[in-house]
Amino acid sequence: MKTISLLGSTGSIGRNVLAVVRRFPQKYRVAALTAGSNVTLLAEQACEFEPELISIGDPQLVDALAALLPLPLRSRIVSGSDGNCLAAALPEVEMVVSAVVGSVGLLPALAAIEAGKDIGLANKETLVMAGRLVMDAVQAAGVRLFPIDSEHSAIFQALEAGRSQDVEKILLTASGGPFRSLGQAELAEVTPEQALAHPNWDMGRKISIDSATLMNKGLEVIEARWLFAVLPSQIEVVVHPQSIVHSLVEYVDGSVVAQLGIPDMQIPIAYALSYPKRLELGLSRLSLVECGDLCFEAPDLVRFPALKMAYDALEAGGIHPAVLNAANEVAVEAFLQGRIAFLQITQVVAEALSSVTQGDELELEAILAADHQARGIASNQIERLCRG
Repeated sequence: MKTISLLGSTGSIGRNVLAVVRRFPQKYRVAALTAGSNVTLLAEQACEFEPELISIGDPQLVDALAALLPLPLRSRIVSGSDGNCLAAALPEVEMVVSAVVGSVGLLPALAAIEAGKDIGLANKETLVMAGRLVMDAVQAAGVRLFPIDSEHSAIFQALEAGRSQDVEKILLTASGGPFRSLGQAELAEVTPEQALAHPNWDMGRKISIDSATLMNKGLEVIEARWLFAVLPSQIEVVVHPQSIVHSLVEYVDGSVVAQLGIPDMQIPIAYALSYPKRLELGLSRLSLVECGDLCFEAPDLVRFPALKMAYDALEAGGIHPAVLNAANEVAVEAFLQGRIAFLQITQVVAEALSSVTQGDELELEAILAADHQARGIASNQIERLCRG
């Protein structure tokens, strides 16, 4: 039986992880659960799985969480960033699944690596912020890092068809989001409610907005560069609206290997948990006949500049990807609050990228300082936009 720690248990990925665990109680046991602020769902999950440790991100919610738990579980509550790190390094845990959203995933990932835990990574920001630092730590510790994002899981599977030195190119597919066919004037009027309505995937609020701007795909490009040790020039984004082909790998002989499946996150989650085995999940099967035509097109970098920003930040190196990520987190939250317009998200990110100073990507302190600086720059820019 594999013992896991689940960071971000109340989010979309976290709930799917628990669905897999629930289906295979003889294979997996949950030793730790963490969440940001959803005390009601976290309490329900804790009562069902009875973990050794329960962490809530907001320390002010500890009493509210305790009130929802039976007495034996109340003593197991921790909170804040330290709570995530404690969960990641719990001695009895074999694998840490990082399903948190945003920069909060970096420190617990490093704590898990230092503690010798394998990682199932759904938190792309960990590698966006500190890809070289994290992968160096993974190699030094001798742990394994399994991708959970559907695209990166697809690449991971396609890479099993050949040698890494024979890889010509990685083709990262993108749905194009809900606004793929809208013009610039229409994009200027987009509301948060419209942006949250992803056509294919059930995702959290922040990731849904990132998908709509194509920033999510830009972050995945940066993640892929570090996960698979390829050059930025070897990563190509292809818009595939049906979300059936999850990604592809092209080899030097011209062969292209793809992974296909229905858009259900339980598939890549289960593969990461069970690798190299595969589990019978009881999901509906892909029917190519019913799918009909599968379409592919190049992304429009003029209407969706976030993708090019991500490539540019990756090429610039240093702490630029951390700045990109931090400013985007602030801008997306401001958009969800109705404080800025959809097209202003990338304006805020561009301002932060142009204002930041260089820093060492192998120094955690420099990365965290850049993250803090970028958030300040983005917040100031948003205030200026709000004042008109």
